[in-house]
Amino acid sequence: MNRAQLVSEIKRKGSYLCVGLDTDLNKIPDHLKGDKDGMLKFNEAIIQATADLCVAYKPNLAFYEQYGEKGWGILKETIQMIPDTCMVIADAKRGDIGNTASYYAKAVFNDLGADAITVAPYMGKDAITPFLEFEDKWTIVLGLTSNPGAADFQYHGDTPLYEKVIRKCAEWGSPEQLMYVVGATRPDDLANIRAMVPDHFFLVPGVGAQGGSLSAVSKAALTLDAGLLVNSSRGILYAGESEDFATDSRKAAFVLQQEMKSLLS
Repeated sequence: MNRAQLVSEIKRKGSYLCVGLDTDLNKIPDHLKGDKDGMLKFNEAIIQATADLCVAYKPNLAFYEQYGEKGWGILKETIQMIPDTCMVIADAKRGDIGNTASYYAKAVFNDLGADAITVAPYMGKDAITPFLEFEDKWTIVLGLTSNPGAADFQYHGDTPLYEKVIRKCAEWGSPEQLMYVVGATRPDDLANIRAMVPDHFFLVPGVGAQGGSLSAVSKAALTLDAGLLVNSSRGILYAGESEDFATDSRKAAFVLQQEMKSLLS
């Protein structure tokens, strides 16, 4: 999915919602826990219930890789269920150089068929550019994260390290192919980053269960093209515990989508 297609879907659906498919077998409804295909059935129900309300899905690869070959198979089947009207973001946080980065890119883009991958920039240009070589694919660089440990490195220096990372990466990838992960719990910093890179999309985790505010995020960084993919995982996935859990998930997604629609107008 290229930028024009993404923006078109945002406008058509009145949404910049990304649903995180961080599926935890310990948290899915009881009636699916004993089912050998429970994880896949859960994902299918979530996708069917929310696909018209969101523009992206973000499976976190660790939730699937822990099960080895079976988990990778579930991940591939899940991605195949996602309609073309939604971007698929492989939340992998890869970060290596040279051929290694290139092989990571081939695994995610060619084998899985994802549209985007999250990448750690600590090793510099060598770790980013191999992902940028794929046409109509996105590289999403960790910019400023919302976890407590972000303070260990990202704010250090007279000019905070996160600012240096964001500015430097913008030299390597255009707004047509490169996004940034920016946490929702720091709207002031989000506004600062938007001023630094006015045209790049941001993937924004942390709204909902982690305490981030959709209105604050949107006020800080929304653009004419939206410029945001706001992710919600637990708040949507585990909104309900009954056999009709997908209905509750849809309701949770609908609330966010309606607020987004209003903010876009």
